[in-house]
Amino acid sequence: MNNEKPSFEKLGVNLPTILLPQKGTDMSKWAVVACDQYTSEPEYWTEVEKNAGDNPSTLKLTFPEVYLENGNSEERIQQINSSMEKYIKENILEAHGPCFIYVDRKTSHTASRKGLIMAVDLEKYDYAAGSQTLIRATEGTVIERLPPRIKIRENASLELPHVMLLIDDPEKSIIEPLAQKTDSLEKVYDFDLMMKGGHVKGYKVEDEVTVGNILSALDKLADPEHFSQKYSVGSDKGVLLFAVGDGNHSLASAKGHWEIIKCGLCTQELENHPARYALVEVVNVHDEGLTFEPIHRVVFNVNADDLLNSMVNFLGNENCTYKKLDSMESIFNELQAMRSNKSAHAVGFCTSEGFGVIEVANPSHNLEVGTLQCFLDEYLKTNKDIKFDYIHGEDVVLKLGTQKGNIGFFLPKMSKHDLFKTVILDGVLPRKTFSMGEADEKRFYLECRKIVK
Repeated sequence: MNNEKPSFEKLGVNLPTILLPQKGTDMSKWAVVACDQYTSEPEYWTEVEKNAGDNPSTLKLTFPEVYLENGNSEERIQQINSSMEKYIKENILEAHGPCFIYVDRKTSHTASRKGLIMAVDLEKYDYAAGSQTLIRATEGTVIERLPPRIKIRENASLELPHVMLLIDDPEKSIIEPLAQKTDSLEKVYDFDLMMKGGHVKGYKVEDEVTVGNILSALDKLADPEHFSQKYSVGSDKGVLLFAVGDGNHSLASAKGHWEIIKCGLCTQELENHPARYALVEVVNVHDEGLTFEPIHRVVFNVNADDLLNSMVNFLGNENCTYKKLDSMESIFNELQAMRSNKSAHAVGFCTSEGFGVIEVANPSHNLEVGTLQCFLDEYLKTNKDIKFDYIHGEDVVLKLGTQKGNIGFFLPKMSKHDLFKTVILDGVLPRKTFSMGEADEKRFYLECRKIVK
């Protein structure tokens, strides 16, 4: 075990100066859900606009993706930048810290999900497949999605986080102890979130002893020997301390922005420039309030039998077979029996002609979603008229999959306890492997931080 005193630099973290609205601000109008939610529901954002009105609001500081195709991106970005400058100039935002913020979030689905707001070093983060950095993506990054997001950050004076990083802390040594100290911590917010988002409380963490305890506990997770033993891996695997759970493309955009900026900086500026860091919320994957939900697949405009037979051929070396059944109930009974063999993969499917299950006896991937997506990616290359979509909810899969010319696949829920080992062994997961809770449980924009000198 390394006996060196843990340092912020080594762990890739930073104690940020956080900006929050001045006292008296209506916080229920200030905080708005992550911009990548409800992209197919413009009525949600119309209601958010009504709720926020002319009040100070993060809606004026962010770019909801529902509006990305409206053709007025340049104008909206200029308005965002102007609002940021206004909020700073008019002291609508007040500085707190340097500090961490302990967050306790209640939603309609969970009584408590605990997190810790901190800044992380983008020099310790890499979203590329095969990355061995301290901070890594958990799913594939679509490079084409980054330029418009980098442009939003290009002239922004502030950043607002909806990025959530996960740590694998089964001993609950980092975030959870703060729940017992809230009486001695300064509460900086406590309010109901809009649009059925639940309730959130925030406490400032700044005293040297508490911060030191957090660093020491993180340092234990980041110790190479401890890491190797924990995951039964060799020294060729770099330590993974923070895995991106939500907001990977936002963090990747912050990285892209920093790569552009740092080209013109001297050594001292490289070390201290605020854009080198990104504000995030860190959550323990073992938090009882954190749930992983599966994201299913539906393929459209396809001959289901051709697809199934092609899958058997494609996965021939992995011993892939399928059988047809007569009901949803029979699918779930069959899947339950198949999944007792933990080494095999089993996926249910539905078509206009009935139901069935696929079994892959000797899979090369760690997860069912990897096995299925690997095949689908290849199948779509040679079948250009076919489309597929990522689907939340078994009822929606059943509705779409049983329409003529479609096939729906039912994927199992990924155990959140498998996430770290899977990313360490397999690298980034296929896109849309899991969802961290429902849409209204996603992070709300709340805290701000300056990213300019």
